[in-house]
Amino acid sequence: MLTGVLADPYTGRTIPFTRGQDTSTAVQIDHVVALSDAWQKGARQLDPQTRERLGNDPLNLLAVDGPTNSGKGDGDAATWLPPQRGYRCAYVARQVAVKAKYGLWVTQAEHDAIGRILGGCPGEPIPVDDTVPGGVHSIGA
Repeated sequence: MLTGVLADPYTGRTIPFTRGQDTSTAVQIDHVVALSDAWQKGARQLDPQTRERLGNDPLNLLAVDGPTNSGKGDGDAATWLPPQRGYRCAYVARQVAVKAKYGLWVTQAEHDAIGRILGGCPGEPIPVDDTVPGGVHSIGA
């Protein structure tokens, strides 16, 4: 059996796990920008290959606590944030990076929430995306 330990960014907890059907709910792979949120905000207009890239893009995938991820549902930055406050800046910056990469839009409420969160952490780097030339960018820089 394969085992591991996850340092969960959403809760700040350490989660030991064993790969398998009976234990896989402990750790899940989250779509940082939920696929249903992406669909509502522009992904339906993307070609099938680009939608598949969005769904499998490492920039949009993150191993996290399973129950916390289940509670997120299709939430965006206006409706769900990680309970671990110290991770919120990085989480929102990652959502911004994914949405920018795929040309997805945000609602006014989401825009306001993004501004409020990132306003508390000026210069938060957008995660590196090796598939886009230019490397890391800073928000508000």
